[in-house]
Amino acid sequence: MTSQKTHDYVHGYSERESVRLSDQANTLEELLHSDTSYPAGSRVLEAGCGIGAQTVILSINSPQARITSIDISENSLTKARERADGEGVKNVEFRVENIFDLPFEDESFDHVFVCFVLEHLKEPVKALASLRRVLKKGGTITVIEGDHGSCFFHPETDSAVKVWNSLVEMQARLGGNSLIGRQVYPLLKKAGFTDVTVSPRIVYSDASRPHMEEGFVRRTIIPMVEGVRESATGTGIIDADTFDRGIEDLHRTAAEYGTFNYMFFKGVGRK
Repeated sequence: MTSQKTHDYVHGYSERESVRLSDQANTLEELLHSDTSYPAGSRVLEAGCGIGAQTVILSINSPQARITSIDISENSLTKARERADGEGVKNVEFRVENIFDLPFEDESFDHVFVCFVLEHLKEPVKALASLRRVLKKGGTITVIEGDHGSCFFHPETDSAVKVWNSLVEMQARLGGNSLIGRQVYPLLKKAGFTDVTVSPRIVYSDASRPHMEEGFVRRTIIPMVEGVRESATGTGIIDADTFDRGIEDLHRTAAEYGTFNYMFFKGVGRK
């Protein structure tokens, strides 16, 4: 998903992570993408497409747009191409490119789309400025990021809070920022975009919403946290016993009397 060195991606590149990303995209499709579509003939750059989980949704919502989806990981792009072929996607070109060193000429694209990428970058403003260069005057950029600091849940235990914070700390040590959602507006402004608007997208889960319990909490959130177990315990951020207890407690937030809350931020700016 990132455009830095591949080992800086805190969640790793396992098959389980690919499944998690797919579940996340499918569960959040309506919440995050229902108001994004591009006109026929427009050129769209998707930066940091990863395994193509968001790419397929973009293509379905804008079947007549011409989409160029880039990522630094060839392995991820192989999976993205397979996914696109399986879904019958015909309007996307996949390319291995670095978001900080784009080969495109100035003002090559009508629109830019960036989802769950900036949180993994050490220099997000620089990345946005690079994307702004290849965007046509009057064109738009759409940025979607989560914010781990917006997370709260019931039951809330010390172990669950510690295991959640271990993910936040691990990502910070890699140079990322899992609290970046709250910064989408200032980041876009600092990169030179105008007419910036940001809308929060709230995820709430309880037993009356089994789709969210399963798709978001059990299949997206918990596997995301579990993915840092080796690195977080190995670096001493958290001990293994506390980590495992915390994971058990997070599962309780998707049980009969549990609740889980999280917020994404979707920003749109113009060049």
